[in-house]
Parts: sequence; C-alpha cells; structure tokens
Amino acid sequence: MAQYTKHPVAAPPTAPERESTGHLLLRGYIILVLFAVFAHSAVYNLLGEIGAAIALAAFLVATLAIGVPMIARGRPHAFAWRRLPWAATAYTVLALVSVAWSQWRGATLITWVLLAGVTVNALFIVHVLTWHEIVRALASAFKWILGLSLAVELWVALVVHGPILPNFFVRPEGEIDAHWYWVRGNLFDGGRIQGIVGNSNLLAIISLLALLTFGILFAARARWRTTLALWALLAAYFILRAGSATAYACAAAAGLVLIVALLMRRAPTPGARTRLYVIFLGGGAVVAGLVWLLREPLFALVGRSADLTGRSDKIWEKVLERAAEHPVFGNGFSSPWVPFDPAFEGWITDHGITVFHAHNMWLDVLMQLGVLGVALMALAYLGLLWRSWFFAVDRPRWDLDADRSYSPLTLLPSLFTIVLLVQGLTESTPIMLWGWMLLVLLSFKIKAVPLVGVGERERVIERGERSRRVP
Repeated sequence: MAQYTKHPVAAPPTAPERESTGHLLLRGYIILVLFAVFAHSAVYNLLGEIGAAIALAAFLVATLAIGVPMIARGRPHAFAWRRLPWAATAYTVLALVSVAWSQWRGATLITWVLLAGVTVNALFIVHVLTWHEIVRALASAFKWILGLSLAVELWVALVVHGPILPNFFVRPEGEIDAHWYWVRGNLFDGGRIQGIVGNSNLLAIISLLALLTFGILFAARARWRTTLALWALLAAYFILRAGSATAYACAAAAGLVLIVALLMRRAPTPGARTRLYVIFLGGGAVVAGLVWLLREPLFALVGRSADLTGRSDKIWEKVLERAAEHPVFGNGFSSPWVPFDPAFEGWITDHGITVFHAHNMWLDVLMQLGVLGVALMALAYLGLLWRSWFFAVDRPRWDLDADRSYSPLTLLPSLFTIVLLVQGLTESTPIMLWGWMLLVLLSFKIKAVPLVGVGERERVIERGERSRRVP
C-alpha cells in the first residue's frame, strides 16, 4: 500500500502523469504501421498486389497528415534535421536519381516510392516516440504477428485440413509446388511452418527479433513479465519450427554480441576493455575461419547444401554478371525486384517462382547502384554498428555523475544491427521494407537521443512508469 508523509512542510502527493488519449491513439497507429511493414507479405497474400500497394500508400498519407502539422508546431520537440542518418538519406536520393540510367525505369519508380514511404514512417516514429515507447511498440507489433501466425496455423491444421494459397484461391486439381502455398498446414506434422507471413525464413527472423525485444523488456522489469516470458517461449518455438539456418546463425551472432557487451559493461578500466576487444576480435576471426573451412559439414548439420540452397550458382552468378555491365553506378534501383517487369520476369526462378531479390544485400546493391551504392550502404550500416555498440557499452553520462546504471534497452539496437548484417549475407531484407526501416529508425534515434531517459518527453515517461510500479 502506498504511503506518504503528513508533515505540514511536505508537498501533497500528486497523481502520476498519464498519457493523453491522443498519444495513446498515436502509439496504436504506429503499432499498426510496424505490423504492416514487418508482416508486409501477409498483407500481400491477403489483399494482393493492388491491395497491398493501396494499404502502404494509405499509411504514407496518414503519416504525412499526422507528422507534418506536429513538426510545424514543434511537438513533441523540434525535428532533429542535423541528426538525420545522412548515409541512408544519400542512398535514398541515389536510388531516385538512378531512374536516369535505369535499365528498368518502371520498377525503379515503383520500388523507390516503397523505399521513400518506409523511410518517412521510420523518421516519423523517431520524432514522436521515446526509446521506451519504440521498444514497446515493436513488442506489440511482434505479438500481433506471432499471435496471428499461431492462429492461422491452428486454423489451417484443424479446420481447413490442408494448405491454403495466397488470396485464398481455390487449389487446382493435381499436385502443385509447395512453395506456392501461403500456409502449408505443417503445425502438427513436423514440417517447417510459415505463419501469417507465409515464409519460414521470414517467420524465423521476425521471431528472433521478437525474442530479443521481449528479453530486453523482461530485463528492464517491464510490467506483465510472466506474459512476456510466455510470448518469448512462443517466439523460440517458432524459431525452432521454422527451421531457418540463417535465423540460427543470426541468433548465435546476437548471443555472442550480447555476451561481449555485458562483459564490456563490467570491465573496470579501459585497459580491461582493450584486452576483451583483442580476445573477442581474435577469437571471432578464428571462428569465422573455422566456419568457412567446415562449411560443408556445418550446412549438412542444419539440412542445407554448401552452395546455400542454390544461391551461389543459381542466383549470385547471374547477379554478378548483370552487375559487371554497369559496375560504378549500377543498372538502376529496384528493391525488391518487380516480378512483372520484363527485366526480371523469368530471369531467375526458383520452383517456378520469379526470384525477387539477390539473397545477398551487398550483391543486390552492387547490381542496382554499383560501387557507389555499396559504399553508401556500407557507411550507413557501419555508422549504425559503431553508434549502437557504444550506445550499449558506454555508461550513460551527461554530467559529473559517472555511476548511473546501464539501461537494458540500450542493448537492443546493437543486437538488431548484428542480426541484420548476418541476415544480409543470405537475404536482401536488410535493404528493403522492415530491414530498411530498422536501419533508418535506429540510426536516427541514436543520433537524436543518444541517452535513454534524457529529455523532457523521456523523463515524463520514466516518471509515469516508476509511479505505476509503486506497490
């Protein structure tokens, strides 16, 4: 029971500050945006090409309608123009300019609008939400994706008793390739599951990001920790059932980064940190070398071939051939590849389906925007990696007090960054849709608010959270 003094000099107790209804609605809208971006394939499979395009356009218009007046009024704070992620911004500009020499101008314009829409929404989220609110919004979006994935898998397995196609098309007579299905109904038969996103690899990576987010919130002593633990168990179950080798590699890399970051936090002196850097960088180089030398038995252990399921000989060779045609400025932006454009339709196929990205972010950028694009993308990710690492391991300090406690929330950007970088070796997701959103969002937020809990809006939220935890 809460107690307070009745001393006549003491100020009377005041109720904790509460969020306004408008801000709660704003947070709800942002959760919807995050869900639509992370589960874009679900929106695509549900509404089709035109419906998915209309949905994303509607979100862009709504974000501009909400965000422009807020920036004009200077609320909740003046927009940090000087803190923009300039490397990512330059990449976005280069992608638009590439229409001048693009070999597929229609695809360039279509996908650039998608890139710009995701960028605008990421900048908007940074402007209106604090660090705590961003993490909570991500957690809510992940919960919706995981919950709906479980629901649709149960529905297909128990009610439909068979796989379903995108847009709920009626299955044709005879056998069709399993890769055409939205959900295959493997929940109870031991096969790989796809969830609402319709792709095992995508479900596994989203589940991994969700697991990291739930773990950080649990460590930050968020409310409803038992519920968080149950969501984390569901995310871990999906990672195992999705059976994605890429997700396993990302999880191992994130676990290693987490261990190193926690040890860095405990290092008492700069010299101790230097020794840790030497040990882990040297050890990491040795492990990477061993993984490369033992790649065939390791890939066989997780049920994959040494050529990464045909990536090296079926996809990467063709991408490199096309990249060599215009090595400096590339052939023109298109992320993802537009499957109905003549330049991509039937160019590279897998199980009868036109492939829509290079399955390697760096090769994809090289083909589209050449060496210049690769340089800008490398600068963007290197800047995020550098800032997120010191955001995680440096003690928060803005005055003479050097003993403030670390916040678990500061670990999340570096964990997300390493997941994106490892995933980028076999997928192109880190340069489009939610991967691009995380790059822009995290880069901008760390530059604009480099300390969790600092700033008027941050302190208001922290006071409210502490007040609600008082017994």
